[in-house]
Amino acid sequence: MRCPFCGHIEDKVVDSRQSKDAMSIRRRRECLGCGRRFTSYERLEELFPQIVKKDGTREDFDRAKIADGVRIACKKLPISREEIDDVVNEVERSLLEQNAREVSSEWIGATVSAQLRQLDPVAYLRFASVYRAFGDIQEFLKELKELEEASEPTHEASGEGENPTGEV
Repeated sequence: MRCPFCGHIEDKVVDSRQSKDAMSIRRRRECLGCGRRFTSYERLEELFPQIVKKDGTREDFDRAKIADGVRIACKKLPISREEIDDVVNEVERSLLEQNAREVSSEWIGATVSAQLRQLDPVAYLRFASVYRAFGDIQEFLKELKELEEASEPTHEASGEGENPTGEV
């Protein structure tokens, strides 16, 4: 494996362990050129279906594209990198369960949206505003109202919502 710091090709594995999701192996490596350490992940190569885009073009599944979209939606929110990885892992798992040769990009977007909706409402709205490409403010407000209605029972049970100004 090429060292990300100096480009040297030879290294030694210092530590190896299964990742938390048991879907990959985490290896701690030390470059034999510069001596710096870095981490690599070894994943089983899965045969993912082709993604059919809205315009009819097809492309290979790209985990990094989904991770980037989720990361952007979660930017400046109290969401850990591990939680983001969990969302992407769940989308990947669902995609493999489809057992299909092709899957629409709309399906991918809906699956990511469902995961983000459970994780954080703001991240969900950020992602949905791009994925669903709301035509006007009314569509966005409708989605916001549905999200608010879905979360109201938890606010009432916790006593939130009774004093929206936050005054004591």
